[in-house]
Amino acid sequence: MEIAIYNVSGKDTGKKAVLKDEIFGIEPNNHAIYLDVKQYLANQRQGTHKSKQRNEVAGSTRKLKKQKGTGGARAGSILSPLFVGGGRVFGPVPRDYSFKLNKKLKQLARKSALAYKVKGEALTVVEDFAMEVPKTKEFIGITKNLNLEGKKILLVLPESNANVALSARNLQNVKVVLASNINTYDVMNAGNIVLAEGSVNVINQMFGL
Repeated sequence: MEIAIYNVSGKDTGKKAVLKDEIFGIEPNNHAIYLDVKQYLANQRQGTHKSKQRNEVAGSTRKLKKQKGTGGARAGSILSPLFVGGGRVFGPVPRDYSFKLNKKLKQLARKSALAYKVKGEALTVVEDFAMEVPKTKEFIGITKNLNLEGKKILLVLPESNANVALSARNLQNVKVVLASNINTYDVMNAGNIVLAEGSVNVINQMFGL
């Protein structure tokens, strides 16, 4: 499929970007997207949570009261989870939440996410551009020209561009990524995808096309 290429002024350049149907035109697989997003979020977790169990709590080990004759339940230790300050039953312990997914499934998920954006007309291709100096105001002007002001944007660049990244860094609704690092979560989390012209080829190569 072909899609119009715009410049940073928001005008149609008359050129067309060719989006491979094998990537942008497939029937999206919802379950693949779910698994890939689940893995991404799981990998963000530090897993350093910890609570003290009964054998880790500091406190006296003497028997609290005599075994019989009190009219209440027997109690042998202040460290019991039944008492305030005692250990916690089955509390959280440090663990690794990450898990692995098949490479082909992850590729299917990314293709599906991109296909969803094309179907929803939420994908824009712009000419490759650079900024002489980091300037947030100038970057906001570009989003206005593309009718994307205030929307959640994922800007995909073919190669690292420090000035563009710095210009967008303070904008809460904008994230800048390299085409080679694009992932399912970022694509699905964004309202609109803006592909720099050169990133289309990088994505094609990434999927072996």
